[in-house]
Amino acid sequence: MGLPNVAYFSMEIAMDQSLSTYSGGLGFLAGSHMQSAGYLQMPMVGVTMLWSYGYYNQRIGSEGEVEVAFIRKYYDFLTDTGLYADVDIFGEKVKVKAYRVEPHLFGTCPVYLLTTDIEGNSEFGRRISHRLYDGDEKIRIAQETVLGIAGVRILQAAQYNFDVIHMNEGHALPAAFELLRQYNYDLEAVKKKTVFTTHTPVAAGNEVHWVDTLLQGGFFAGCSREMAVKLGGENFSLTVAALRMSRIANAVSQLHGLVANKMWEWVDGRCPIRAITNAVNLHYWQDKRIAASKENLEGLLDAKYEMKKELCKYIAIHAGKTFDPSVLTITWARRFADYKRAWLIFMDKDRINRLLDENKVQLVFAGKFHPDDAMGKEMFNKILKKSYSMKNVAVLTGYELELSALLKKGSDIWLNTPLRPFEASGTSGMSANMNGALHLSIYDGWTVEGTFAGINGYTVEYPGLDDEIPWEERHKKDNQCIMDIIENQIIPTYYDNKLEWARMMRQAIRTSEAYFNSDRMVIEYYNRLYKPIAHEEVEGGVEHHEINVAENPNLDAWTFSNIK
Repeated sequence: MGLPNVAYFSMEIAMDQSLSTYSGGLGFLAGSHMQSAGYLQMPMVGVTMLWSYGYYNQRIGSEGEVEVAFIRKYYDFLTDTGLYADVDIFGEKVKVKAYRVEPHLFGTCPVYLLTTDIEGNSEFGRRISHRLYDGDEKIRIAQETVLGIAGVRILQAAQYNFDVIHMNEGHALPAAFELLRQYNYDLEAVKKKTVFTTHTPVAAGNEVHWVDTLLQGGFFAGCSREMAVKLGGENFSLTVAALRMSRIANAVSQLHGLVANKMWEWVDGRCPIRAITNAVNLHYWQDKRIAASKENLEGLLDAKYEMKKELCKYIAIHAGKTFDPSVLTITWARRFADYKRAWLIFMDKDRINRLLDENKVQLVFAGKFHPDDAMGKEMFNKILKKSYSMKNVAVLTGYELELSALLKKGSDIWLNTPLRPFEASGTSGMSANMNGALHLSIYDGWTVEGTFAGINGYTVEYPGLDDEIPWEERHKKDNQCIMDIIENQIIPTYYDNKLEWARMMRQAIRTSEAYFNSDRMVIEYYNRLYKPIAHEEVEGGVEHHEINVAENPNLDAWTFSNIK
């Protein structure tokens, strides 16, 4: 029996910086998925949106604060498929056009790009595919409706006979409703075709909309209100409905698997949730100099020094700071969301200032916030203003694929500071490891599986890690542990024992190559999600793996009572 044909639906896919179809980690992950599927020649296509203005362009304004700019993108390297689909959205018939990314462009499997920004559509209709994750609720619902419903219809028009639709997050849920319509509302028939990946326990990542608004938006592809409520509730949860409409689902790390199963255990009729740990594409992310020198400790140090010089030059040009490639360089770069705590390392001002003033460390920050996230923007600006007056601190704008790669190659330490257990996986540290940057991370997400203290990186662990304590106290404990590790372990090793540092670099590289390469991830998806090689007994949506899911008081704050 051959492998199933898979259609991978994702609101964002990061294939190359020349194609602005992503915002951050979810897109980076999806891009690695497409790259490995192409490299392994798996029978898969991707479906995503062609955003006329991308996510947004980030820059520093005349007042020294971060600004959001929307710049129209134009491309001449996409294949015009000549395929169209019509979708009913908020009382309008919206025409959707499909382009395609051919495999030879970026080494991916074929990827279909959907746009509504074409002649014949109304101003509202054209706006649907303008900006990724538009803050207007009606536009956001319309985007998901286009991705799912038009995506299915375009693939069928292209005569791509998919066996499985993979919904990467709840954004693609209308695809399942389109199948439900086509299969005469036979839910079991839909389940045979659909699988689902849930990515986060954070409320903002599990969308909820009033069912009547979704109904008006065409989200349910003609499905009745009664059936929609049965699947997702009146205050309709995309995640809950996806769990009820899929044959099987997966979380994105082993820890997240435990968290997700506990978090959604109240959902009657949900599918089982397996854990398949995220990964990144080794062929895309690893610098050739690292690959060539990874078995030679001295050569590894030399390669890292050269890459640090390149990062220092970039910082001088874009931030006006003179960084020294011989100084320990610590980078925090990811989405600016409050639970990721970009500010954590600054909590003890005297302690971090002393290290900065003595040239013991250099700090680099980069990342984007959602354009409508006032808290994220304020967090970014506070750190940006600190950098103007503090020695050895730089903030870089425009965190996209190329800057991400430059930072991972030029950093010594990749700092990860989420509030446990809200980081479902996180992938940036994996590609940093591939380039010899050591992970210094809260014990959360993929870190639990891949960062081994004293062997290939450093983890923030202490007695009572999951005790129920006020968050302010948690912040202080995490900061103290991070600073203790930097002062007592990282700095002495980096400056006084270079060969030991190089050995840890080598182990970080080996670990990431061995398991956190997306080639492994795609194969695992085929074997455990798309084409299960064993049918385990399932009762009440929970697989019998004899896993003891420990009680975690931190989850109490995220019971999602509003969607029960």
